[in-house]
Amino acid sequence: MARILSFAALSAFSVLALSAPALAAGNPEAGQKKAAVCMGCHGPDGNSMVETWPKLADQLPEYLTAQLQAFKAGRRDNEQMSPQARLVADADIPDLAAYFSSQRMKPAVAAKPELLAQGERIFTQGKGRPAVVAACMGCHGQSGAGNRTWSDTMARPPVVLAPAIGGQHAAYLVAQLKAYKEGKRTTDAAHVMRDVAARLNENEMLAVAEYVATLKR
Repeated sequence: MARILSFAALSAFSVLALSAPALAAGNPEAGQKKAAVCMGCHGPDGNSMVETWPKLADQLPEYLTAQLQAFKAGRRDNEQMSPQARLVADADIPDLAAYFSSQRMKPAVAAKPELLAQGERIFTQGKGRPAVVAACMGCHGQSGAGNRTWSDTMARPPVVLAPAIGGQHAAYLVAQLKAYKEGKRTTDAAHVMRDVAARLNENEMLAVAEYVATLKR
């Protein structure tokens, strides 16, 4: 599925989907049979062993679908993921998303425990002046389990699609924050993640990523 799903995201790590996909019920069993190529990077159960490749396990299926479609359409770009996404048939995307979202996320162990307190403050309380940042949990949830909000009916795509980030590799999360800050990733609706990342320095990114990586959801 990708070496760097810029989702998670572990995201695929964007707060709002740039263009939410049409909802389609995927089949996890069918997805497992189609996921051999994805498993080479993301692991057979969606828990990648390489920290620069995102974990896909227990991710919101709508988010996985949106990111695969974005890679395939060229709205997101990665030298490893983009070519792979272009080979995935549209009809297979919901099944792949359903399979990986049905797997259990395995949280990481903090590599830099000295940063956890600072990271927890940013995640749960945000950051004050002069560079104000809202609490990450406001969109991603207290445990980092993500959030989907529909306007009036689940027959339509969610109007808010914040990916699950709890337990994601810290290195991957930092890479995505930097990509947003540098304008290399632009799949966040209303510029939300780009605005957040622009107000965080590198140490703050490291701290919040270390904390998020330890969350169990």
